[in-house]
Amino acid sequence: MKKLALVSSLLLMSVLFLAGCSDEPSPEDRFAAYTKLWNKQDFAKMYDYLSPETKKEISADEFEKRYEKIYTGIEADQLKVDYKQPKEEKDHKDGEKVSLSYTVDMSTMAGAVSSDHKATLVKEGEGEKENWYIKWDESYIFPQLEAGEKVSVESYPAIRGEIVDRNERGLAMNGTVAEVGIVPEKMANESETVKKVAGILNMSTDEVNQKLKQTWVKPSYFVPIKKMSNDNTATLEKLLSIAGVSVNNTEERIYPYKEATAHLIGYVGEASAEDLEKLKGKGYTASDVIGKRGLEEVLEARLKGKPGGKIFIKTEDGEEKVIAEKPAEEGETITLTIDAELQKDIFKQYKNEAGSASAIDPKTGETLALVSSPSFDPNKYIFGITKAEQKALEEDPKKPLLNRFSSTFAPGSTIKAITAAIALKNGVDPKESINIQGKTWAKSTWKDHSITRVSDPGVPIDMDKALIYSDNIYFAQKALGLGKEKFTNGLKAFGFDESLNYDYPIKASSIGKIDSEGRLADAGYGQAQVQMSTLHLAMTYSAFLNEGNIPAPFLITGDKMEKKIWKENAISADQANQVTKMLTQVVEHPKGSGHGIADLGIKIAAKTGTAEIKASKNADGTENGWFVAMDTEDPELLMAWMMEDVKGRGGSHVVVDHMKPVLKKYLK
Repeated sequence: MKKLALVSSLLLMSVLFLAGCSDEPSPEDRFAAYTKLWNKQDFAKMYDYLSPETKKEISADEFEKRYEKIYTGIEADQLKVDYKQPKEEKDHKDGEKVSLSYTVDMSTMAGAVSSDHKATLVKEGEGEKENWYIKWDESYIFPQLEAGEKVSVESYPAIRGEIVDRNERGLAMNGTVAEVGIVPEKMANESETVKKVAGILNMSTDEVNQKLKQTWVKPSYFVPIKKMSNDNTATLEKLLSIAGVSVNNTEERIYPYKEATAHLIGYVGEASAEDLEKLKGKGYTASDVIGKRGLEEVLEARLKGKPGGKIFIKTEDGEEKVIAEKPAEEGETITLTIDAELQKDIFKQYKNEAGSASAIDPKTGETLALVSSPSFDPNKYIFGITKAEQKALEEDPKKPLLNRFSSTFAPGSTIKAITAAIALKNGVDPKESINIQGKTWAKSTWKDHSITRVSDPGVPIDMDKALIYSDNIYFAQKALGLGKEKFTNGLKAFGFDESLNYDYPIKASSIGKIDSEGRLADAGYGQAQVQMSTLHLAMTYSAFLNEGNIPAPFLITGDKMEKKIWKENAISADQANQVTKMLTQVVEHPKGSGHGIADLGIKIAAKTGTAEIKASKNADGTENGWFVAMDTEDPELLMAWMMEDVKGRGGSHVVVDHMKPVLKKYLK
């Protein structure tokens, strides 16, 4: 028995030894390993799998660079080399060539590329070095590619979508601009030419010299210095009279309404490293132009478009073998509800005063204008703004780069119409008068707080007179009478403390802290911590023309054109009509704060406001002036304007005077 067991053990060991000797490499395993490296784009290790015959034709460095250069050039991404290894391997005879099928899929700058291939593997070497190797040639990269041929690409840039107003007037357009440049070898006197060009273009000589000393510049090359409008013919003629200066036309983004729409529309610029990181995975490259502010930035995804391109092989006889081609897709043309001419006229009337204005159609919720003043010319960022110009904008005390229409401010007395509406909603009798002597009033329990009004009319004040005279004391008392809960709930019914679902980011109007009777009283006439945007103020007043409902605001035409209600029954229809009638008296009454527009002969409801701005209680502050006006008989335009620093210049009457020409032109 022991002898039989020993024989069995020896037989088993022999079988295992023979099995180990028959464990030869298979072409399937080798190619599976090769495709795994290919998917990782590990070209250096892939080279080790090539046959000795192939290695005589191409070096490791050439092989690696060939793949890297082509894949980089075509912007290859999502590479997938798919080889389905059979479950059962075939027996292969010595010296036999083996053909294995595989597919290559990838996304490229010219679209998806998919191709079927066959790999040829040969068995070479002796002893331990014997193995299966890949008989590689260029067709492994693309089936159409042959030895000695090059893969070329042609980019089709995306055409950025344009932004137009309600009447299809251009707000952000693709146009032609003049590009001023210098050809170095044609300059008669380099230092003199640089000095003259810099002076005309409002640049420093250092800025011009930096462009001329770029590493790629050669004497015969046209070196771009700055872009400018083709309309500036006098300046272009002056530049062209200088030896060495040349002007080319180039396609560029242009903003026809310049400063008037700068904050609303914004501008585009080259994508920075920070932009590319933020937009990673969305198809952007360093050569792309993207929106930098305003609607150009907000609507970037819709405006961008999609670039296209062509990947091809050019043969020696000049023929093209196209591998893939994709046309560029134009970005969306976006139509705004804005009336560009109204926007321009409002901006013009600000006359560089600091402030904000919004205009809406009170019946539909369409935004007709969003103005911030002072402003800047966005075309300068396209043409190449100089350091001096940028510094001047940043250091200007009026802050032209600040977007005021997206910000909030203390609304002053314009909130009194809303306080009146909340009071009516809570049962206050508008005909009930209060009789206060003098210009100041305070509760007996207050130690260091009082309410001041502009003047003492010398008569008892009801709600109608309180709006006509813009009486702070009346509305402070009404807010106190309502109490914090009813007053704040009333404001929230008008959209306070609520973000707008709007096509442009506008800061939400806020109530702020009302943690004392003094703050509650001050909030009743638009002080304390109450803050509003001009757009929201305009929207709240639309309730008075819409039976107490506030339409949802919108800025872009399309699906939202159907009228929608944002705040339903902020007040009742009767209460809305009562407030509207009282606001018409603000204009028609000889003592009304809006009487300055009475001679227009139009039935206008309006309210002025002056908000005091102080850094501290005892500081000598400034004042912001407000004016809201709306046509009650043909309500297609409602405007809310705010101007800063009107103290000592007539207060809110400054705003009334500036708005009057616009009302005269647009209300008929």
